[in-house]
Amino acid sequence: MNLVWFRNDLRIQDNHSLKAACDADGDVIGVYFFDPRFYQESDFGMDLEIDLPFGKTGKFRAQFIREAVEDLKNQLAKHHIPLMVYHDAPDQVIPQLVKEYNVTDIFLQKEWTRDETDQEQLLGIELDQLEKKPKGHRVYDQFLYHPDDVPYSKKQIPQVFTQFRKKLEKECEVRDVVNIDDYKQEQLKVLETTIPSLENLGLEEFEKDSRSAFPWSGGETSAWERLQHYFWETKKLQEYKKTRNGLVGTDYSSKFSAWLALGNMSARQIYWEVKKFEKEIKKNQDTYWLIFELIWRDFFKYVSLKHEEKIFTLGGILEKDYEWKSSERALEKWIQGETHEDFVNANMKEIAATGFMSNRGRQNVASYWSMHQEQDWRIGAAYFEHILIDYDVHSNYGNWMYNSGVGNDPRNRTFNIQSQADRYDGDKEYRNLWLD
Repeated sequence: MNLVWFRNDLRIQDNHSLKAACDADGDVIGVYFFDPRFYQESDFGMDLEIDLPFGKTGKFRAQFIREAVEDLKNQLAKHHIPLMVYHDAPDQVIPQLVKEYNVTDIFLQKEWTRDETDQEQLLGIELDQLEKKPKGHRVYDQFLYHPDDVPYSKKQIPQVFTQFRKKLEKECEVRDVVNIDDYKQEQLKVLETTIPSLENLGLEEFEKDSRSAFPWSGGETSAWERLQHYFWETKKLQEYKKTRNGLVGTDYSSKFSAWLALGNMSARQIYWEVKKFEKEIKKNQDTYWLIFELIWRDFFKYVSLKHEEKIFTLGGILEKDYEWKSSERALEKWIQGETHEDFVNANMKEIAATGFMSNRGRQNVASYWSMHQEQDWRIGAAYFEHILIDYDVHSNYGNWMYNSGVGNDPRNRTFNIQSQADRYDGDKEYRNLWLD
């Protein structure tokens, strides 16, 4: 039996772990874990000077994950591949599955950041106790440009994005996508499991705010409905660069980030759809810019691959020794949107009510927290980890370092927030929406 352990790759199309399992000898079963360690109060594995009033995974992202897992289960069922879902730690369950279903091989997406590797290490300890230990198969599957194809070793990843981008665009190719369209196994009898509710996870139920710029559900099906709308129905892709700094509405940007973060769709799939759009509809700077943003996403993944635990340290990858503060009062006012900057307040109220915020908003509230208030940037990053629907460990901590002078921006910029508000919300439409 082949076991696919799904984590941040919740899709059936262009999923190399699933494809490999289906191509191997034996039947396939899947498993997903709502690991309790990700749904509780935490210090986020960092030496913070204050106790944080929130856990690692909040209600917005948890609900999006629940929806994505439900959709994955339905998509797998079309191929007669059962998905078992547990509100438990992998190391407590997988050894039992190995014994019960005679699992010989475990397939999973290769991860390298702390929480994910901790999961694997704990599981490895348990699997070592088994008389017959299954073989593990890990594959990198979250990149646009695969690590085996880039012209750098891990240690050679450049400090500056432009250098990285230009070399990859010149020397690398994006791999083709894979599928399991022709795979369908006999029905298997496995234990029936249920997806835990938000209450089970220790979180409160909620209704989506009607003002949200991100009103969608999690899952591969929803992801492709969004792409169909943004590319082919409205053709908004051809205006992407012009509108991507918007603040109000659903179509000022692609909004693919949440589905990418959970692996409901792959960067490769988006890339090839852009190329198809360019061939059939229009090719311009706007269509290229979406690929440009996918390369930024790759860059932060390679930064974390190179620097490992440094992305969680106070000095960041630059090891800068700034005098940071850690004020519980400042954190409360920032989270509640009660600062002296109304543009910051509007953005913080949006994220608190919806779990989403524009890219422009994120840069401004991050700059306010770390550069204006000089507060420990990791506290802000931890709040984003908790609240954001589209949280991705690499992009989140990479961007926070970048905006806080300890990452990949050699200019160490501080945003003029009033100027930003005047430029991007001159008519105060956004601020009026969230501050009324």
